[in-house]
Amino acid sequence: MKLVSWNVNGLRACVRKGFLDYFHEIDADIFCVQETKLQEGQINLELEGYHQYWNYAERKGYSGTAIFTKQKPLSVSYGVGEEENQEEGRIITLEYDEFYLVNVYTPNAKRDLTRLAYRLQWEDELFAYLRQLDEKKPVIYCGDLNVAHKEIDLKNDKTNHGNSGFTTEERGKMTRLLDSGFIDSLRYFYPNKDDVYTWWSYMKTIRERNVGWRIDYFIVSDRIKDWLTDSQVHSHILGSDHCPVMLELDYRNK
Repeated sequence: MKLVSWNVNGLRACVRKGFLDYFHEIDADIFCVQETKLQEGQINLELEGYHQYWNYAERKGYSGTAIFTKQKPLSVSYGVGEEENQEEGRIITLEYDEFYLVNVYTPNAKRDLTRLAYRLQWEDELFAYLRQLDEKKPVIYCGDLNVAHKEIDLKNDKTNHGNSGFTTEERGKMTRLLDSGFIDSLRYFYPNKDDVYTWWSYMKTIRERNVGWRIDYFIVSDRIKDWLTDSQVHSHILGSDHCPVMLELDYRNK
């Protein structure tokens, strides 16, 4: 089974830049996107063989998530916790026989950290939600999580300590999750692989020089790590300031 997650930073713009070429080429069983930045009726994607699930932000041109899946889920739910989270279209959960899939676009604490308190509250609510799901069946949690967990996960770690996405508080929330029965799939396979990033500033030559951050993840319940066959970052794929990440797994013979 192949799963892909991509923050497209505006799906309509990404479609103009080759989204569908990648979508059809990768042929994922489940394809998650974040920052769709559109409302219902603003795009018509003909994705033959896929069920489509959308969570739109109430504010136009902002946030939003979607999942395209070949296998129809048992159930679908949107959002979690406080009402503000629901309005921003940040979470979709699909339930399958074997696992829950949770697609997330995590709030940014903002450059001046004015949204850090909200971000930390969000993390606490999401943590409780993921733990609750995990008590029922394994969880696959993916998306733009807006945090570089370790120094290896961004190019300029020393100059970014304390900045949005690399604060002690945000990194600590990730550590808490990984210490509670979850694993970072990329680091499971490649614990020491450096220069692997999923987001780059639009500033000139930044991406060409690979001055990036790894803030897009597939995180899974530890007890299904034997299902995993690979975790990849497709940094060669353009169309957004983020690149897609992919998880491959096989649970049928486990």
